[in-house]
Amino acid sequence: MTAHAFSVGPGRLQLVVADITTLSVEAVVNAANPSLAGGGGVDGAIHRAAGPRLVAACLAHVREHGPLPTGQAVATPGFDLPASHVIHTVGPVWRGGVHGEPALLASAYRESLLAAKALGLGSVAFPAISCGAYGFPVEMVASTALRTLRQGLMDCLAREVTMCLFSDHALDVWREAWEALQGALPPAPPAGD
Repeated sequence: MTAHAFSVGPGRLQLVVADITTLSVEAVVNAANPSLAGGGGVDGAIHRAAGPRLVAACLAHVREHGPLPTGQAVATPGFDLPASHVIHTVGPVWRGGVHGEPALLASAYRESLLAAKALGLGSVAFPAISCGAYGFPVEMVASTALRTLRQGLMDCLAREVTMCLFSDHALDVWREAWEALQGALPPAPPAGD
């Protein structure tokens, strides 16, 4: 598994190339559609690996609460996954960036961390939400996600966040986005100030 790890406040951020359905974390985040019905990409992989009880739990949630709005998150058990929970979130479809997409994407990441925190889950693995079929530019997803996740770690919403990526090229893009984000931070004040 190719990986980079960074300390962030009291927590840790990892960038890895791996199959999210095999990670030993307390929660995996699913890049879901509003109906929570499974589909292609990571959504389909998580549904297949978690088994039919996940489908039933998702359908029951939608029957009771309606479709999951973009930028929101809801947790279910992980069923047959190594993770005890799946946190489903709906990322935005890219429509040129003038329809609030970056804010909705940040909300999807932050609401997922808040859902994990509410359940007392400290280790969370995320896919690259809204990449692929939703058409969000990878560099913009990386920048928005990493900024949001860094703040979540600083706010102690999790102790360990793993960004699970699909290729070494994606890993390089995310590592570069992390380095750019770190370079954009103001220097820490000297001790004693």
